[in-house]
Amino acid sequence: METLDRTPLHGLHLDLGAKMVGFAGYDMPVQYRLGVLKEHLHTRAAAGLFDVSHMGQVILDGAAPEQLALALETLVPVDVAGLKEGRQRYALFTNDAGGIEDDLMIANRGDHLFLVVNAACKGADIARLRAGLEPQGVTVRPLTDRALLALQGPEAEAVLARLNPAVRDMRFMDVATVDLLGAECWISRSGYTGEDGFEISVPEAAAADLARALLKAPEVEPIGLGARDSLRLEAGLCLYGHDIDSTTSPAEAGLGWAIQKLRRAGGAREGGFPGADRILTELAQGAQRRRVGLRPEGRAPMREGVTLYAEAEGGAALGQVTSGGFGPSTGTPIAMGYVDAAYSTPGTMVYGELRGKRLPVEVVVMPFVTQTYKR
Repeated sequence: METLDRTPLHGLHLDLGAKMVGFAGYDMPVQYRLGVLKEHLHTRAAAGLFDVSHMGQVILDGAAPEQLALALETLVPVDVAGLKEGRQRYALFTNDAGGIEDDLMIANRGDHLFLVVNAACKGADIARLRAGLEPQGVTVRPLTDRALLALQGPEAEAVLARLNPAVRDMRFMDVATVDLLGAECWISRSGYTGEDGFEISVPEAAAADLARALLKAPEVEPIGLGARDSLRLEAGLCLYGHDIDSTTSPAEAGLGWAIQKLRRAGGAREGGFPGADRILTELAQGAQRRRVGLRPEGRAPMREGVTLYAEAEGGAALGQVTSGGFGPSTGTPIAMGYVDAAYSTPGTMVYGELRGKRLPVEVVVMPFVTQTYKR
């Protein structure tokens, strides 16, 4: 049997009656006593607390800030050098074939860069960073003594401000060092639910006390992986290994917005990252397939792996669902997936094969719910 790692909050999850499952090598809570549906709706209405300590936290330092940024730009297709101190940016690790090896967050914390990478990819990501950056004089320091919490929902600011009012001044993608209950916490105003909220890197020794203090607030409930997945799907956000992977390009995935003009063809720092030829060509000319929102007719959800067709009968497959389920906030089945570019216009009808029958699916604009980030 696989031996699963535990986050610093493992004991708290058990105290709260969580149902635990293996995820990315960790024993993680999939739901608590409320259940997935109520946890989802509570996060949309008030505030939910998530343990995301399985994610990888990495510091890049050992060189001047500009050198750090330009070195990292050899691995990611985004503008790192233009990222201001106290700000964070979504980024992608790409490979030589133009595929996505992981998506991540990069924060400029002055004399160093702080990265948060996906749990299932963090070993490979750290190896990639060391191979690519250490020869350029950059020190890569994975952190093993910090937990990571996400407080998400419309009441997140009010709850966190009771511990430190300074968080009220933060805007979407701001980062700051903030004292919470005597612990030095690195906070970003971000998350992966489509709601306003914060991600909080906290010293491991202080993590359980901070989590318990947040959970004492009447607005806050603990939220597991089940609701985290349905929240991010409604928000139209990609899950690595499902909606994006090493064969998917940024243009196919609809993530071209993350690649600034100065890294594109004709830009001041054009290319210079893995897979640039394919990625820049597709950004300029369009990709042959595209990630789209999908709304199945009826009440039957279409989940990952459902094949999509242009016609109700016959014909070749034109794509596949990569994430899908029932949207608790929308009250309807929702999904996302890839289709041939000719079928990617919103309003186009395609057909998903479910239990031997092809059922109609409309291509729709994402997100499925309005995002409420504090700009």
